[in-house]
Amino acid sequence: MVRTSARTRRTAATAIAALSLAGLAACSGGGDAAVPGADKGKQDDLLAAAPVASSLPAGSTMEKIKQRGQLVVGGSLDAPLLSQQNPATKQVEGLDADFGRLLAKYIIGKPNVKIVNSASETREALLSNGTVDVVLQTYSINPERAKQVAFAGPYYTSGLVIATKKEETGIKVPADLKGKTVIAGANTPAIPAIKKAAPDAKIITFGSDPECVQALKQGRGQAYVQDEAVLLATAKQDPSVRIQGRPFTSDPYGIGLKHGDAQMKQFVNDWLKQIQASGLWAKVWKNSIGTVAEGAAPQPPAIGSAPGSE
Repeated sequence: MVRTSARTRRTAATAIAALSLAGLAACSGGGDAAVPGADKGKQDDLLAAAPVASSLPAGSTMEKIKQRGQLVVGGSLDAPLLSQQNPATKQVEGLDADFGRLLAKYIIGKPNVKIVNSASETREALLSNGTVDVVLQTYSINPERAKQVAFAGPYYTSGLVIATKKEETGIKVPADLKGKTVIAGANTPAIPAIKKAAPDAKIITFGSDPECVQALKQGRGQAYVQDEAVLLATAKQDPSVRIQGRPFTSDPYGIGLKHGDAQMKQFVNDWLKQIQASGLWAKVWKNSIGTVAEGAAPQPPAIGSAPGSE
């Protein structure tokens, strides 16, 4: 997996510790437990306090987005706590969704966002062909991906965990995946992590988290390896799914950008530094992942600290 700096590892440990406690608590209870939703009033407060760029370079990607009046984001509509459409309000809620709106306001002056629902195997193409301006979709930074896209950030750090059916007793740690059929998202860091932990495991892939969870519940695999931030809400909502143990990797999330646009990357990184320093970053976390994970918001990772984000 990706090697991180000492500061990033400390940041990851803080975030993962908070998330792990919530994940374990979610798995130990019985019955259906509803995951708290985002507070609409707090979302409005976040947007009201969000900064707007004082000026945009002429001819830049940012100026073109402002002229269009809408930021086009490659993302999800079905990722609880991260980017999920509320069926009642039709609003897309979660950590990634809120960051997308804040970035749109910074560029345009208004939080106008269009989300293009993308799969993990299509994100690079959507950026390179200009279908989307940015990707905000638990997009783990690594040097191999950085050959195809640019990464601003990292803006968050998570880690891979193993999920199984509740009744599974033989899988607790990565070494237990040996000889098992393991489910993973297509084109995700889970695939090399599984191969490293259990080289003889059979890996089957699907394009989205809901498809992977459904495959696990159907018994098509004995385990599912995914970011803990993605699985927390699933395990809380569905008592038939259990998170086994703690994260065994550290995965920095980046904002995907078109390769070669250094001006846009610097602009987004400067924006990230602003919302971190102002406390907006912590408030976004508290109104999304923080509705399940107990305790104060973790320290955000240092910008440019992950290999592939320099």
